[in-house]
Amino acid sequence: MKRNKQGFLAVLLLNIIAHCAVAAESDQNGKRQQHEPEALPSVEVEESVHKAETFSGSTSVIDKDVLERDQVFTVNEALRKAPGVYVRDEEGLGLRPNIAFRGQNPFRSTKVLFLEDGIPFNFAPYGDNDIYFHPPIERYDGIEIYKGADLTQFGPQTINGAVNYLTPRVPVEPGGFVSFMGGNRDFLSGHARYGGMLKNVQGMDAVGGVADFLHKESMGNRDNTYATLDNANLKGIIDFDARNRLTLRGDFFYQDEQGAAFGLTDAEYRNIGANYNPDKNASFINDRWATSVTWEHSFNDDVSLETSFYWQQYERNWWRQQNQFPTENQCATRGMAGYVTDRENGVQVDMDQCNYNVGRLRQYEAWGVAPTLRAKHDLFGIESQLDAGFRAHFENQYRRRVVVNSPYAEDISNGSTRQELNERYADAYSGFFQNKFIWDEWTFTPGVRVESVSYKEVNFMNNKQGQNSLTEILPSFAMTYSPVDQATFFFGIHRGFAPPRVEDTINRSSGAPVTIGPELSWNSEFGVRTRPMRGVKADLTYFHNDFDSLTALGTIGGVDTPVAQGKALYEGIELMARADFGEIFGSDHNPYAQVAYQWLPSAETTSPFRCVDDSGQASGTGVNNTFTSFCPGGNVFGSAAGKRAPYASESLLTATLGYSHANGFDAHLEAVFVSEQYADFMNLHNANDLPLDVARRDNLIKSGQFGKINDYVVVNFATSYKVRKDLTLFFNMKNMLDNTYIVDRVRGIQPGMPRLVQAGFKYEF
Repeated sequence: MKRNKQGFLAVLLLNIIAHCAVAAESDQNGKRQQHEPEALPSVEVEESVHKAETFSGSTSVIDKDVLERDQVFTVNEALRKAPGVYVRDEEGLGLRPNIAFRGQNPFRSTKVLFLEDGIPFNFAPYGDNDIYFHPPIERYDGIEIYKGADLTQFGPQTINGAVNYLTPRVPVEPGGFVSFMGGNRDFLSGHARYGGMLKNVQGMDAVGGVADFLHKESMGNRDNTYATLDNANLKGIIDFDARNRLTLRGDFFYQDEQGAAFGLTDAEYRNIGANYNPDKNASFINDRWATSVTWEHSFNDDVSLETSFYWQQYERNWWRQQNQFPTENQCATRGMAGYVTDRENGVQVDMDQCNYNVGRLRQYEAWGVAPTLRAKHDLFGIESQLDAGFRAHFENQYRRRVVVNSPYAEDISNGSTRQELNERYADAYSGFFQNKFIWDEWTFTPGVRVESVSYKEVNFMNNKQGQNSLTEILPSFAMTYSPVDQATFFFGIHRGFAPPRVEDTINRSSGAPVTIGPELSWNSEFGVRTRPMRGVKADLTYFHNDFDSLTALGTIGGVDTPVAQGKALYEGIELMARADFGEIFGSDHNPYAQVAYQWLPSAETTSPFRCVDDSGQASGTGVNNTFTSFCPGGNVFGSAAGKRAPYASESLLTATLGYSHANGFDAHLEAVFVSEQYADFMNLHNANDLPLDVARRDNLIKSGQFGKINDYVVVNFATSYKVRKDLTLFFNMKNMLDNTYIVDRVRGIQPGMPRLVQAGFKYEF
């Protein structure tokens, strides 16, 4: 990959030279010209502007006040407040989020693009878009959720939506806070932040920064689970002059978790309880180092250039005694003859008797550079806004799988076996161009994005290697119409795109390229944003996402199938509405109500999902037992046109009723409703309906992977009071009714989080 690194460095060097040149030119112009130069906005104003508010399509913003007021515990809780977003708990703490938009399967958030201040956040967005970690949501100042044709500005995941996290603002005046919360299930959280700006430093207009540290620990949603995490974040800003600003960011994340990888059987859930977890030896440790630099140069009031460089390294070491589902037979052949039968019958087992532990050990590195030009102009005789950008992105993966003959992680005293050792690379070049034409109450925004990706995999187990590549052109168009100040109608259509993973594009056994394409769709939406009166707002959107090619990976369909692709159609309605009666009537007393709702009547697979027989998931041959058993005739077992897609709930609702007062008091109830959903392509209502010719049928029936997931409701309560200007007290109850419910069956039954009671304070200075 030496050639690609050299190309990356060349691109970076050219951008640095260009910025230095324009900075020097602006300095000379400033000396020659007598008029006052065009100034960038102040730091505080610049960083508080939500980019989503300038978009043409359906977007949502969850700001800092909402995150604090609702005492958001995980990213899942935060994103449920936006319409069209489905989040599924896994371990109960939001450490491995499962997020999706508009009916897509949320498994490992593979269909979502994550950004931080507009910079790619995923550790391998092109080569392996799974998310296995998430920083504590408390360290962010807000969340922007992008949908529609505006996704063309980002990528590579543009099929449905993107989440952009806003890092803490650098305050103009020095200051900060400390906060602490504690609760049941051994929950503890401590958070500290401090920052400020200094003006006229060594000939520069201003220099400042903010430091943020957060520690959190808690039990998860089941027994024998406990997680500890630390997150340190630094951000600095240098205003060289009125036209040049440098923003630097640094982040460190560490997580040490005792946590189960697989779920429960039906009998365990029924006989022992939802919190049961026999895998007390599971260990999940990961850490992430990341940094980014953004240089903003303003040529004048109308033209600016912004260039970001980013780098991150992520390591994940996960040791566990089971893999895909709870009734696998590894332990039955390694010291526990009755293991499978006991689990199927709901009898407690002692995993210390199982002389088996598998370590999935992975390291990722990603880096890139992305310049973006923004210009206001009237080149075509119409007021316009041009946005154009380019990105060079590079990533690699180093992957190992090791089996030890012991129940304890990393105990190789009794011998070990290496099952996987490979390196994977993805190099990507992308660019976008869009021009917003502004004509009276109308805007028209045609655009295009180009993605070009090359892949390489080296398998050190058999000394085979292979390469593959793809290029896609992705057009988009958006328009808005604002006949009155109180309403804006919008329409958008764009070509959705998501690249395949490295392992799916290259045959692991031979190194030959695999015929698998990217995920492609035509996504359209039509809606209205209204503010009919003070204190009332509502957004209503109809969406229609037609997939020419949608990818299903591994166990997403309920069985351990190879990678599969098929056609699908998703369409529905999103509603976001809020009323603040204190604003309506001009009172300090403010009863309020808010609703975020998605109705998804259509989530239909319009063709069978065809297994990719040479993909890495199929072990390279296409004729092994897994492939022939779960892909009879080449299609995923049970998939057919007209079936409802797995994990596509028809209704998602988050409703809030509350009361606040101008003195700083707030209290509210929140109800989260998720309607029933299927856990497999066959749309089984009961596991006993599994067809007779499915391999390992008797084990799978009892594994907890099959059967409909019933609808459920979770009720939360939160209250806060600003005792004085610098001190706020918090109290909340999550799942206050302590409902027991199932959220997932991918690897057996995963329950939702039991009741949490938390209290704390925040002191500002």
